[in-house]
Amino acid sequence: MTSAGPTLLGPADVRALASRLGVRPTKHRGQNFVIDANTVRRIVREAALRPDDVVVEVGPGLGSLTLALVGAVSHVVAIEIDPVLAAALPETLATYAADLAGRCEVLAADALRIEAVPGPPPTALVANLPYNVSVPVLLHLLALLPSLEKGLVMVQSEVADRLAAAPGSKVYGVPSVKAAWYADVRRAGAIGRNVFWPAPNVDSGLVSWRRREPPSTTATREKVFAVVDAAFAHRRKALRGALRDLAGSSEAAQGALGEAGIDPLTRGESLTVQEFARLAEALP
Repeated sequence: MTSAGPTLLGPADVRALASRLGVRPTKHRGQNFVIDANTVRRIVREAALRPDDVVVEVGPGLGSLTLALVGAVSHVVAIEIDPVLAAALPETLATYAADLAGRCEVLAADALRIEAVPGPPPTALVANLPYNVSVPVLLHLLALLPSLEKGLVMVQSEVADRLAAAPGSKVYGVPSVKAAWYADVRRAGAIGRNVFWPAPNVDSGLVSWRRREPPSTTATREKVFAVVDAAFAHRRKALRGALRDLAGSSEAAQGALGEAGIDPLTRGESLTVQEFARLAEALP
């Protein structure tokens, strides 16, 4: 006997739930609730989830995406910073996905500050990330949870462009390089504003990623990321000048660049993550 699938939330369900809980979406927490069932179905489909996957979801809100996830995978850990929403999610799951509610564990916490997640090692991150902290949350979880193999996240459209940008692109920058340290990242489509309540003032995009080994280097991730931060802190400066403070002098920066086989007059936006790693090795 198979269990009944979840009933997904529509606009009336989302508004009724919010009203009953006395919840008003806040810009402070980047809350825009998905009210379109086809969008959550699309997210689950694009995430290429397997029935045995263990999913981390950040910012489940009223549970729109959570309901679709419990119907597709073996276990979901939903991390919610809002105590009212975190407390209400189990009841929502029991109402709309009674046979599957046991698959979800709610963690009332700030995703930026967690140091572990309960349950089996998670294999996928699927989330409508709060837009004001989307990049820090993504990078924190990629570092914290090496068992994560893949993910699909919804973020602000411009952020999606930055995360998936290649070297030489105008929007290539710190998020692009740091995400590339952990994974192969690509744009996975656009999302309209009318699938949210309230409708945001920005467009949204899907970002898909698949874990791969970081560049082979003797430099620590922290040192490589410090070089990345320095290179993009002064985008208009050539690397020789941008890395002066980090290296101790322009001469030391130029020497390290030469050792790494990188033109001292080039800029950070032209370097791959592998070249940043090589440069970090060469710096004193």
